[in-house]
Amino acid sequence: MQKVLVIEDDEDISELISNNLKRNGHIAAQAFDGFEGLEKAGELLPDLIILDIMMPGKDGFEVFRELKKNERTEHIPVLFLSARAQLEDRLTGLSLGADDYITKPFSPKELMLRVQNTLKRSAPKPARLELECGPFLLDKNTLKCRVDGEPVDLTAGEFKLLAYLIERAGTVQTRGDIMRHVWGYSDDAQSRTLDTHIKRLRQKIAPHAGMVETVRGTGYLFRLPEE
Repeated sequence: MQKVLVIEDDEDISELISNNLKRNGHIAAQAFDGFEGLEKAGELLPDLIILDIMMPGKDGFEVFRELKKNERTEHIPVLFLSARAQLEDRLTGLSLGADDYITKPFSPKELMLRVQNTLKRSAPKPARLELECGPFLLDKNTLKCRVDGEPVDLTAGEFKLLAYLIERAGTVQTRGDIMRHVWGYSDDAQSRTLDTHIKRLRQKIAPHAGMVETVRGTGYLFRLPEE
């Protein structure tokens, strides 16, 4: 189920959109001003943002610019939904890089079609099904792992963790990001799950355990093999 964040200060309109999103099989989240919208976008990392323009505090254009400045949210497609129907406003929204622009009043059915089309266009290309990095070879189809050509028996969680780190080799991954992407949550109370998996993973990939480095106070880093 894809997550859609609705940033709209009119609670009735926000509720109407959210209900339609849910009926069409999406997860809907709501924010009622620009500041809350930016905060929730960073927390939830939704698949799409429906963004009003005329809001108190920070208008939609300002919110859009802030989203695109942040590397965590810059990739999220944005659909403007606004009562500002002048051609100049539409051109401004689209020229900023918005994926679509719909004016109020709107048809919920048309909005859902636009949402579906935007999500399809922005869907990520399938990732490589085979990962190879130094002594590691991972097959995402079968969840099989080989180290130095020898099979290593990993649980599904250990495989996902190793694949996540290898795909981002050379860059530090925060504990929160790892928890979110591998297990779907970032609750600090559950962080022992990560520590346990890291410990078991290191035991299984010895003598290359040192390639999974602890970055104190931040998270973990998969060290690229030396050439």
